Amino acid sequence: MTKKSRTRSIAIWTAVALAGAVCWGVIALVRDEQISAVWLLGAAVGSYAIAYRFYARFIVRKVLEIDDKRATPAERLDNDMDFQPTDRRVLFGHHFAAIAGAGPLVGPVLAAQMGYLPGTIWIVVGVIFAGAVQDMVILFFSMRRDGKSLGQMARDEVGPVGGAAALIAVFSIMIILLAVLALVVVNALAQSPWGVFSIAMTIPIALFMGFYMRVIRPGRVLETTAIGVGLLLLAIVAGGWVEDSSWADTFTLSPETLVICLVIYGFLASVLPVWALLAPRDYLSTFMKIGVIVLLAIGIVVTLPVLDNEPVTKFASSGEGPVFAGALFPFVFITIACGALSGFHALIASGTTPKMVQKESQIRTIGYGAMLMESFVAVCAIICASIIDPGLYYAMNAPAGVVGDSVQSASQAVGELGFAISPSELQAAADSVDEESLVARTGGAPTLAIGMSQVFSGAFGSSLQAFFYHFAIMFEALFILTTVDAGTRVGRFMLQDTLGNIWKPIGRVSWKPGLYLTSAIVVGAWGYFLYTGVTNPLGGINQLFPLFGIANQLLAAVALCICTTLLIKHGKVKWAWVTGIPLAWDVVVTLTASYQKVLSSNPKLGFFEQRSTFQAAIDDGKVLPPAKNMDDMQQVVTNSTVDGVLAALFAIMVIVVLLDSARIWWKVLVSKKQVETTEVPFVESKLWAPSGLIPTAEERAYMADQHTEDDGSVDTDREPVGSGSRE
Repeated sequence: MTKKSRTRSIAIWTAVALAGAVCWGVIALVRDEQISAVWLLGAAVGSYAIAYRFYARFIVRKVLEIDDKRATPAERLDNDMDFQPTDRRVLFGHHFAAIAGAGPLVGPVLAAQMGYLPGTIWIVVGVIFAGAVQDMVILFFSMRRDGKSLGQMARDEVGPVGGAAALIAVFSIMIILLAVLALVVVNALAQSPWGVFSIAMTIPIALFMGFYMRVIRPGRVLETTAIGVGLLLLAIVAGGWVEDSSWADTFTLSPETLVICLVIYGFLASVLPVWALLAPRDYLSTFMKIGVIVLLAIGIVVTLPVLDNEPVTKFASSGEGPVFAGALFPFVFITIACGALSGFHALIASGTTPKMVQKESQIRTIGYGAMLMESFVAVCAIICASIIDPGLYYAMNAPAGVVGDSVQSASQAVGELGFAISPSELQAAADSVDEESLVARTGGAPTLAIGMSQVFSGAFGSSLQAFFYHFAIMFEALFILTTVDAGTRVGRFMLQDTLGNIWKPIGRVSWKPGLYLTSAIVVGAWGYFLYTGVTNPLGGINQLFPLFGIANQLLAAVALCICTTLLIKHGKVKWAWVTGIPLAWDVVVTLTASYQKVLSSNPKLGFFEQRSTFQAAIDDGKVLPPAKNMDDMQQVVTNSTVDGVLAALFAIMVIVVLLDSARIWWKVLVSKKQVETTEVPFVESKLWAPSGLIPTAEERAYMADQHTEDDGSVDTDREPVGSGSRE
C-alpha cells in the first residue's frame, strides 16, 4: 500500500468511526423526546463496517491463520453431491439464506417490549463479538476437518462423554428449531395463494439456474443471476395476478396440505445434489431478502420515521410484560436470538457451507459478513416494531387471554397497561391492510409486516399499504423457508455423522441408501411435530415453541465451547478469549434463563409452576386461558411438563459438554504441550478464486494476467497474487 492510499484509508475509516460514534451518542443521550430511526441505522452500519474491516481481519490473520495454499474439502473431496467448490457469491447467498430465518425478523419485534435501546445495543454488540465470530470460527474449524458437523467435532475433540451429550443435544435441538421455523412458514402461507404460488415458482427457477450454470453455461454466475432474478420478479408479480384469478382456489392450501408439501420439499432439498436445487434457490432467495431489506433501509432514510417506542420500558425491570414474561436480563438476549447470536448458525457453518468453500480466505466474507447482514435485518425489524403506535403494538402482540378478541376489549386492556388506543383506531389499522382484525396477532410476524408497510407506503404512497403488508407476509415466509431446507440437509449430515460412529457405511455421504434413510428420518421427525402442531393448536410444536429461544442459545454455548477448545488444543491459548468471553456471557445468560424457566414460582414464567397452577384448576373444575375447555387444560399441563423436562435436560447436557471441555483445557494448560487434533493433513490447492465478493486490485490484476473472468475459479499452479490479504 502506497503512502497516499494509506492516508486515504486512514481518513475514510476515521470518518466512518466518527459517524458511528455520533449516531450512538444521539441514541444514548437524547431523552424525553422522540428520535429518528435513522440514528439506529447509522450506528449499526458504522459499527459493522469497523468490525468487518478490523476485528474480523484480525481474527482470520492472527487467530485462525488462514492459508489459501491449503486445499479446502470442497476441492479435495468434490463428489458433485455435497462437496462442490462453489462461487463465493453463490455460496454467500446460500449461507445467508440458510442462517437468516425467523429469528432476526420476529425476535427483535418481541424484544421491543423492553424498549428499543437494550435490543439495539445487544443486536449490534452481540453480533460483532459473539455471533459473527462463532459463525466464522466454526466454519473454519469444520472446513479443516472435512466439513464435520458440530456434534461430531465435539465427540472427536472433547471426548466420548461430552461428545455424546453434544450429539444428543445438538440433534434434538435441531429438530425443534426446524419444526418451529416450518410452523412460521405454514402460518404465513396458509390461505395465501399469492405467497404459495410465488414461493412454489422459486423451485423450478432454482432447478433451471442450477442446470444452466452447470451444463448450459458453466461458471456464468452473473449471467445466470440476471436470468434468475428476472424470473423471480416475474413470479412475485404473477402471484398477485393468481390471487385475483380463477387459479386462486388451486393455490389456496390448508395448513395440513402445506405440511405435506414442506416435508416433500425438505426431503428433495436434502437428497438432490447441492448445485441442483439448494444452492441456486438459496442464492436466488438472498436477492429478494437483501433487496427488500435494503429497500426498507432506504425507505427509513427517505421517510425519517420517529421511534414511538420508549428507549427502555417499565417491563424491562418488572418482568411483567404482556408479550412475554421475564425481566430484561436474561430474556431480552434470549428473545432476540438469531439477530445477535444463534446456535443454529453453527449447524449451517459446520454443515453445508464448509463443504462448498473454494478458499480459506473467503470465510471472512461468508462467515462474518453474512452474519453482519442478518444483524442488520434484526435492526430493521426492531425499528419496524418501534415506529408503530405502542397501543397497536401491545394490542397485536399480547395474547387473547390478555386483550380478548374484540377491538373494544383490546382497547381497554391496552389502556390498563398504560397505553392508549381507541377501538376505532384499532379497526382503522386493520382496514388499512385489508384485515378483519389485528387484535392478538401474536408471534411478531404480523407486527413486522405492519411496520414494513408503514415505511414502504410512506415512501411510495399510502394507498399501497395493504399491498405492502401482504407482500411483507409473503416475504417473511420466503425468508424462513430457506432455513428449513438447508437445515434439513444439515440435520441429515448430523445424523449420518452420529450413526456413522455405530455403523461406518451410513456415515459415508456418497452412500445413497444412507442418504435417503437419514433424510427421511430428519424430515419425518420435524414433520411430525409440525403436523401435530397444525392439527392441535395447543399441542405439537406449539408445545415446544417456548423452548426455541433457550435451545438456540444453549446450542450457541456448545458451538463457542468447541471453538475455545480447538483454539486451546492448537496452541493458541493467548487468543482463546476471542471465543471464551462470548462463551462465558452466553453460558451465564442461558443457564440463568433455563433456571428461571424451570424453577420460577411465577406461573407466567416457570414451566413447572404453570403446570401446578393448571393442574390445581383442573382439580377444582376451572378453565383458565388460553384453554377453552378441560381437554385444553390437560394439554397445557402436558405442554408445561414436557417443556420443563426438556429445558432441564438441555441445560444439563450443555453443562456436561462444558465440564468435559474444561477437562481438556486444564490438561492442555498443565502439560503445556500441543495435543493431537483431528485436523486433516495439508494438501496443496490447485484452485484460485478471489477472497471477497468484489475482487481487490491485486486480484483483478492476477485475473487479467491469467486471462480469467470473475465468474469462477481457475486451475493454476501459480501462487495467486494477494490471496488472503484483503483489506
